[in-house]
Amino acid sequence: MNLSIYNTLTRRKEPLVPIEPGHVRMYVCGMTVYDYCHLGHARVMAVFDIVQRWLRARGLRVTYVRNITDVDDKIIRRAVEAGVGVRALTDRFIAALHEDADALGIERPDAEPRATDYIAPMQAMIGRLLERGLAYRDAAGDVDFAVRAFAGYGRLSGKALDELHAGERVEIDAAKRDPLDFVLWKHAKPDEPDDVRWASPWGPGRPGWHIECSAMSCALLGPHFDIHGGGADLQFPHHENEIAQSEGANGGPFVNLWMHNGFVRVDDEKMSKSLGNFFTIRDVLQRFDAETVRFFIIRAHYRSPLNYSDDNLRDARHALARLYTALRACGDVPGTVDWSHPLAQRFGAAMDDDFNTPEALAVLFELAGEVNRTGDARQAALLRGLGAALGLLQQPAQQFLQAGAAALDAAWVEQQLQRRSRAKAERDYALADAIRAELAQRGIALEDKPGGVTVWRQA
Repeated sequence: MNLSIYNTLTRRKEPLVPIEPGHVRMYVCGMTVYDYCHLGHARVMAVFDIVQRWLRARGLRVTYVRNITDVDDKIIRRAVEAGVGVRALTDRFIAALHEDADALGIERPDAEPRATDYIAPMQAMIGRLLERGLAYRDAAGDVDFAVRAFAGYGRLSGKALDELHAGERVEIDAAKRDPLDFVLWKHAKPDEPDDVRWASPWGPGRPGWHIECSAMSCALLGPHFDIHGGGADLQFPHHENEIAQSEGANGGPFVNLWMHNGFVRVDDEKMSKSLGNFFTIRDVLQRFDAETVRFFIIRAHYRSPLNYSDDNLRDARHALARLYTALRACGDVPGTVDWSHPLAQRFGAAMDDDFNTPEALAVLFELAGEVNRTGDARQAALLRGLGAALGLLQQPAQQFLQAGAAALDAAWVEQQLQRRSRAKAERDYALADAIRAELAQRGIALEDKPGGVTVWRQA
């Protein structure tokens, strides 16, 4: 096997050599469940879904763990605001997470641990860190990790400790020995709900965020495993802290390969609630079908920035329709893969090169061109079979194409309504009337009202 992966830790591509021959153990940081999943979550889920699919396609056994953070400051705050228990809140958003993931064709991980089910392993790890002089009880009653006591801190992010002091925002807490030290165990606060406190040797309290992933990954995959993944925003401090905790507590290497997917941007700006360009998966699925969203995510290399815009989604829909059109011409044959076929070999080489999905998709479009030219059902079967490795092209072609026509029509109507709104704002009433007339010709009636525009289809 010649599969290589870019390792964030070493900043180069490295061959995947499983610690246990034939078996890859992979942990991915999942969601903190206090709200609906957004586009950044969709990208993480899709990227590592592709990774585990491809590893299995290459004949490897995979144990894939993606955690759920169900105790956290934001969760507690949201539960208190809503007047519900923390468990009720997290159960609700875990169910929503699964609905969104299922819609996007994300296969469930082999294990999906909840942090609150692993309090005992967290406490055991904290105990070992205290015994080894890598943690201490601070003046406020919390247990903190002593960053300067761990010699390798900063390897993943490439940051020296002095640089972190000078250039990074650090939590100012007079109770800590050093501002860079981070909390392992938080003492219980009087105003916090009873369902987020556990007994411990250091008094009642709850775990810090970073220790959760260290404990869950080591409990389910062992103290040393193959791949750890997540979004680029987690590289520092979360993953840096995981390395320090895990290697400090276990006395050996933690992870061989670190993978980080790139950020999601919206119209070339950073996605954020403050900019008003923050989209949940559910927002997007109201406007575009799930397979198009998945295709759009896969179209970019996982380490590259992903720029979301309606135009990019519409372009993705058109591109995916070209592949389905080729399949429709051959009567929806079932997918099979002959890995000796030259195009299948090129597809495999692309995926083996750090999961190069843009190049793999280019092979699919070349294959679709061959199907359109020759009408060869065997090539259509190969197209569908290779698509399955990416979680694509598994619908009946006619079903996708018919649904797409309706979706594109709705998108076109929305685009015309926005054009008309801008025209009216600019007092270009002639253009506004022309757009209304064009919509009317297509059976779309408008009625302007003080609160907005009512739209309906004429019989």
